[in-house]
This record gives sequence, C-alpha cells and structure tokens, in this order.
Amino acid sequence: MVGVYMPGGEASRLAFFGLFALQHRGQESAGIAASNGEELSVHSDMGLVTQIFREPDFYPLSGELAIGHTRYSTTGSSLPCNAQPLMVQGTHGQLALANNGNIINALQMKEILQDSWDCTFNSTTDSEVFAYMLANASGSTWEERIFSCMRQLEGAYSMVALTNDTMMAARDPMGIRPLCLGKLNGGWIVASETCALDHLGATFLRELEPGEALVVDRDGIHTSTWTGSQGKRALCVFELIYFARPDSIMDNTLVHSVRQELGAELAREHPVEADLVIGIPDSSIAAAVGYAQESGIPYSEGLIKNRYVGRTFIEPDQRMRDLGVRQKFNPLVEVIKDKRLVVVDDSIVRGTTTPHVVSLLRKAGAKEVHMRVCAPPIKHPCYMGVDMASREELLAANMTEPQIRKIIDADSLGYLSVKGLMKVAGGTNGGFCDACFTGNYPVPIQLEMSKLVLEEGGQGKLFGDPN
Repeated sequence: MVGVYMPGGEASRLAFFGLFALQHRGQESAGIAASNGEELSVHSDMGLVTQIFREPDFYPLSGELAIGHTRYSTTGSSLPCNAQPLMVQGTHGQLALANNGNIINALQMKEILQDSWDCTFNSTTDSEVFAYMLANASGSTWEERIFSCMRQLEGAYSMVALTNDTMMAARDPMGIRPLCLGKLNGGWIVASETCALDHLGATFLRELEPGEALVVDRDGIHTSTWTGSQGKRALCVFELIYFARPDSIMDNTLVHSVRQELGAELAREHPVEADLVIGIPDSSIAAAVGYAQESGIPYSEGLIKNRYVGRTFIEPDQRMRDLGVRQKFNPLVEVIKDKRLVVVDDSIVRGTTTPHVVSLLRKAGAKEVHMRVCAPPIKHPCYMGVDMASREELLAANMTEPQIRKIIDADSLGYLSVKGLMKVAGGTNGGFCDACFTGNYPVPIQLEMSKLVLEEGGQGKLFGDPN
C-alpha cells in the first residue's frame, strides 16, 4: 500500500513503482487511484502489478495525488470487485481508499451504513465499509473524520485515502499493521514498508504512530494522534518473521537483523550435530545465516527458488498453495548429498510447504534433515490481517510436535519459543501482537467473522471465542 503527494509530478507513476517494491505483500490484485485536482480516476484488476498496468493505463491517472494497493485477501474472496483502491461517494464527496488489515466489526458497521446513509456496496471487503465510513464521517476536518472512524472501528488497519485535493493516511490505535512516511522532492510518500521509499529514492522520515492521522494537501502536511490511543503497541510480530522485506525498517529495526538474530536464538534453544545449515528461500535465509554463525555449522544454499512462483503462504486458497509449492524449489544435489542438514524455515502454518521440502531433500540424498523453525507453533487464527484461516487448518493447533515431526518426515524438529521470539523482537510482550502463538489477542475477540462474512448479503459464518 502506498500514498503519494507530488506537487508538479505524476503521482500515479511513483505509486506504481512503490507497489512494485511491495508486491511481496499481496499477489491477487492491484490498483491505483489518482486525482487531477478535479476528479478521481481508478485503474485496478486481478494479477500482479506489472501485469495490470501498461502505458495507456496511466493516461487517465494524471495528477499530483495517488494511492495504490496490492491485495492479499483477509476479508472477501479474491474477486475483481474487491481489488483496491475502492471509490465511493459520500457526504464529503468522492473518496478512494485502500487498506491493509482486518476490520473485525465490519459486518455491524456495514449494517449501520446501509440503514443510516443508504450506502450501496459493490464489493465484499471490509475496506469498502471503511471507505463509506470515512466519506460520511462527522467532523469539520479530515483528521476529525478519521478519528470518528477510529472510535467505531475494531481491529487492525493501515489506511491511505484520496479526495480531489487531499491525500491522507492513518494507522490503527495499536499500530498492528505497519505504515511509514517519507519525503521526496518536496512531496510526501506513505507506504507499508520503507523498502518502497528506498526504491523511489525517497528519504525515510519515520513510522506513523499508533492512532496517528496524517493529511497532506496544498497547505502542507498535518498530523495528529487520536486522544483515545492509550500508548499500547501491538505490531504484528509476523511482519518481522515473514511478511516484511528484509531490507525494510520496522519498529526502528532492520528486518534482516531481526531475522538473523532469530536464527541465532534458535540455535541456542535447539542445537544439533550437523554438517550444513540451509534456509528455505527467501524469508528464512537471514535466520539460517544466524543459526550457522551461532552454531558454528557451515551455511550454504541448498534450495534454489523459482523467482516467478511468488509466496505460496499468501495464495488465496489451498489448491493454489499446493500447486505453487510443487513448482517453487529445486535442490542443489551436489551440495546436500550425504549431508546432515539443519533446515531453517520461518514458520509452519498449514504444513503445505514443509513436507514437500523435506521430501525433496531426502530424494536429493540428504542423510538427515533437522527442521528448525524461527517462530513458535502457530495455534490460533489471526483476525488482524493475516489469512491463517481456521483453527482446523493450523497444523500446530491439532497435533503435537512429535506428530508434526512425523508428518513432515524430519529427523528432529525445533520451534523457537515465545520467550525467545520476544527477547529478539524487543523485550516485553506488550509491544507486539503474538496472538497466533499464544491466543492473547490485542483486542477482545468474541464473535468474529470469517473471511467471507460480507459475502452473500452478510450471511457469512461467525466464529465463537477462539479461546
């Protein structure tokens, strides 16, 4: 997700390159909305950023303001109508909005919007609910309207929005999803990760604070923080483990350095005699290097990744994940043959990738395969913007570690502890959301919607208390 205000420039082209740098965050659809000062235009479609945009697509997207989004669905199916940014009409005029996260009370808010404002919904995603809320919110300024939304919304969100003459951004009151601010040639850029700023040549200024609203227009940049924010921070720790690019700065730390230290801590917690350490590309490489350095076991590449497959974790359904995994890796036989391997992975979620990887390594002649995972066992669904699906699909929620070791056919299995994870990530548990490991959600979870809750007229399944 990216937002651009570039006086005298073509903001949509900058948004395109920003999205290209953020393609790892979503592979289902993408889009850009732009303003020429008088009206908004949107172009979005299913697919990757480079598949969706061609030169003629930028002609209607002229102007100094633009926002862009690349989608990884957590509410609503992978459908063209759910591609963001979404454009709505409200009491404050035309507005386009893109969001990263999950609004857990979206169904209730949708019903209120339909009853109170006669809103007509064209998508099945919670981002359209957010868009209509903001377009009709009370308040004389956009900051006040954003804060009005914050008082009502529950869950995780980092949002960028656009009107004819204003670009705005906001982060939820606990900062669950990331958002950062940069400056470029007299203009301003907001993005989900700092790597997007780097690729645009922008200077990274800072991460937005939890509960902060940022508004940019011809009068400059205005920023304020909602008074209801109580200082509790709950950045999704899975961003550091998997989602974010290693060259991004998050929570004031280079992600690569965090992952390397996670691997070192994993080596301290789960040592083993072996000949070689390898990582599962790409998000586990830094952790594998850290494990090797701490253990004294040599590191080497052992698997080559097909760079055109993408990230199977964020595929929208299990069938596509299975297909992607089969095409994703190829072993370096001469490197791993007759070796005792430590194989470092970032996580085991559904168990789609790991058994396939172990099988590949054994067929390539590995003598032993010792799996080491630089995240604790994932036992609880995420309602805060990561599509970990239901508890029934989570391997660690339904099996013991010995059972998992047997299923993946590893000689040994070691997970990083929650204590070890928090030690590396930044000390106390209070600064991060670790609910997928512990079940301790940062907001009360009582009746929660499934991914499809806004589909079929809002008749989606409701989950009870996951605890």
